[in-house]
Amino acid sequence: MIKMIPGGSLNSSTNIKIPLSFIILGLTAFVGAQIILLFNYGELSISQFRTPAVWSGAHVLLLGFAVMVAMGAMYQLVPVAFLTPIWNETFAVIQLVITAIGFGVFSVLLFVNPGSAVYGGACAVIGILFFVFQMFKTLLVKQDKNTMFFFVIGALVALFAAIIGGFMLALHLAGASAGNHQPILFSHIALGAAGWFTLLIFGFSYKLVPMFSLSHGYSESRSKPALLFYGTGLIILIGSFWTSISVINMIGWGLLFTGFLLFALDIREILAKRLRKRLDKPFAFSLFAIPVGLTLHGLALVLSLFHVTNAAVWSWLVFLYVMGWVVLSILGYLYKIVPFLWWTHKYANMIGKEKVPTLKDMINEKRCVYVLSSFIIAVLGITISALAGSGMFVLLFQTVLVVTALIYALSVIKIFFV
Repeated sequence: MIKMIPGGSLNSSTNIKIPLSFIILGLTAFVGAQIILLFNYGELSISQFRTPAVWSGAHVLLLGFAVMVAMGAMYQLVPVAFLTPIWNETFAVIQLVITAIGFGVFSVLLFVNPGSAVYGGACAVIGILFFVFQMFKTLLVKQDKNTMFFFVIGALVALFAAIIGGFMLALHLAGASAGNHQPILFSHIALGAAGWFTLLIFGFSYKLVPMFSLSHGYSESRSKPALLFYGTGLIILIGSFWTSISVINMIGWGLLFTGFLLFALDIREILAKRLRKRLDKPFAFSLFAIPVGLTLHGLALVLSLFHVTNAAVWSWLVFLYVMGWVVLSILGYLYKIVPFLWWTHKYANMIGKEKVPTLKDMINEKRCVYVLSSFIIAVLGITISALAGSGMFVLLFQTVLVVTALIYALSVIKIFFV
């Protein structure tokens, strides 16, 4: 069982400039990705995801935003969750620079010259290898290895495998022969979206949900089975991509759904035993992402059971999974984590000496509700409009998403001026 301290702190020994640098770069990419997709909305309208423009927009979103923010969050949360300092902060700064250059060059080349994207990809691979090395050096000194530890290790292994798969795909674009393209592509998507992001969100939710809801007395009895089912399901699902045996594909999705369900039941139990009855609004949106993710896993299982292989259907399911589960979780948690980090850095030593703002003063909760609600409406609107073949409404909802992303980024940056 992972022991939690109700109302625990997110404060760590890490230099705050490191996680915040990752997060600010990530927010810039979040807006940039939506603008790229806005100018190429026509391709989304016809469910065409395999084009240079969409590749570029997707990788700016996933690598530039989601991965960068996840890395920044880990630099802050790993010392808190595992009570061990980051191995080398100077190495973290070097990793930040290499990774940012790699992600940026890779995404631009995907757009303007996909055949040369491998050069940016090589730099991105080095940056991620540096990050994985940093985290392993940090985590492996820990003697007490709980379930959260294995969730994070599993996520790091998945990230490493996903980036190797991505590099092989970049080699394909350059004309090189590097394995079977289709199973590598599917494995790359599964390892990145389900392996890296989902296992990471699972692991840190076992820390953050009790902390933000002031829960205690819960068991987390399903955490180990959740990890076992989800990890095994991911391996079997990837095996199905290489063997093309449909029953293996069904078993994989079934295990993934079961793992996600066990995680969701644990979170429900944690929330049932919370002291804070009225949850903060941004946090509530992160929690809302959990049933969204569970539902999408269920849909994937049903599609596999009925042998649905339509590329457009699966592409939009992946889109909803990324936006409705991964990105929405990150957006909600950032509204909680960034104010806490900045308040602790700027005001913690001033308590009792002079009047300081409260955490509530650093974020406008009502605006958060509008922004995150607009995000959900825009994502649903884009999906439904594209499936209905309405390019005009795809343009309309993608415009809403650009405005929403911009307001979100500015509202987070505004925290630094409180």
